[in-house]
Amino acid sequence: MNKTNINASLKGNMAFEMQINGHTVITDAPVESGGNGYGPSPKALLLAGLIGCSGIDVMTITKKMRLDIEDVNVEVEAETRDEDPKIYNYIKLIYKFKGKDLPYSKLERAVNLSMDKYCGVAAMLNKAVPITHEIQIME
Repeated sequence: MNKTNINASLKGNMAFEMQINGHTVITDAPVESGGNGYGPSPKALLLAGLIGCSGIDVMTITKKMRLDIEDVNVEVEAETRDEDPKIYNYIKLIYKFKGKDLPYSKLERAVNLSMDKYCGVAAMLNKAVPITHEIQIME
């Protein structure tokens, strides 16, 4: 079993600086919420973690499929409810693949494998909020 340990220290007002495997990450509340905006909000980082997790999976799977992908862009759309706790009502990932003669069926399989089998972040979040996805091929 792997363990994750992260150390976070207050850097003033609402900002926290975290050491994560040798990388420094700062989270903060936006100015309109009383923070200083020194970094992304924790919920935004959660979405970034989802993109990173699934993106790594998809690239690993498509390389095994020997697909010639020139570029990938993943966007996330998430709606937050108005009442506390301000959780997401839904999360939608939009995968935009660029490459020549990319077969949609293989890209769809790669994304589905990530979202349904391999991505631990998606597996955890999916217990709390519906996650959907869309695949686009850019020529």
